[in-house]
Amino acid sequence: MSVAMAVVLILLGLASVAAIIGTVVLVVKDGHGQIPLEPPVRRWTAGNLPSRPYSTLRRI
Repeated sequence: MSVAMAVVLILLGLASVAAIIGTVVLVVKDGHGQIPLEPPVRRWTAGNLPSRPYSTLRRI
C-alpha cells in the first residue's frame, strides 16, 4: 500500500469519526429525537363566507 493511499484512508477514517461524533452530539442536544407537542391553533375557517354556494342560497 502506498503512502498516499494510507493518508487517504486515515483522512477518511477521521472524517467518519467526526461525522459519528457530530451526529451523536446533535441527537443528544435535540432531546433524543423527541418531537415537541404542537401548540394548539384555531381551526381554519373561511371567515364570514357561507358554507354553501351562493347559487343554492338565492332561490327565487
